[in-house]
Amino acid sequence: SKAAATTARFMPRAMSTYSLPDLKYDYAALEPTISAKIMELHHSKHHQTYVNNLNAALESYAEAEAKNDVAKMIALQGAIKFNGGGHVNHSIFWENLAPSGGDGPSGDLEAAISAKWGSVENFMKTFNAQTAAIQGSGWGWLGSNDKGELAIVTMPNQDPLTSMTPLLGIDVWEHAYYLDYLNARPKYLESIWKVVNWGDVAARYSAAKA
Repeated sequence: SKAAATTARFMPRAMSTYSLPDLKYDYAALEPTISAKIMELHHSKHHQTYVNNLNAALESYAEAEAKNDVAKMIALQGAIKFNGGGHVNHSIFWENLAPSGGDGPSGDLEAAISAKWGSVENFMKTFNAQTAAIQGSGWGWLGSNDKGELAIVTMPNQDPLTSMTPLLGIDVWEHAYYLDYLNARPKYLESIWKVVNWGDVAARYSAAKA
């Protein structure tokens, strides 16, 4: 019927609802590199807020799309990018960290890092320097293309890394470190390598080349 067709036209599309991922370790597990208090705030408050706001923005987008309100759909892109990026970035970040981390890369990943930067140590120094230099808030990334070629990329705010496959992301928003390191971003960057989960980074590298 005409009424049914009209109703169907304005029904929002079914959409995914995103949720906060569970951590594979306790909030205190990364101490003393990252305190339990920071982990609790960062995961249960900051990341949860990105998830909540992403779901709200996607719901509004679906409603706007159902009404063919293109202007509203365009207006919502910023909220989707910011909160969606926050969710994507943090979901990788938690997996990139582990209490038993810090041993350094091995195998193909170590070989690729050493081929590009001369040594793992030099890679870390270069990564820290570029990431510490981010103006305001953002992320430092180790990324790979589908040929296994690596690069260090910095991204502002919560912009996700989309030009390459993200392997390792370090959050340099102040909420990630300020309670522990105050304004000493370089000190935080030096310390965080102690809890980097290189096994996770290596698995992402293998998948990027597959």
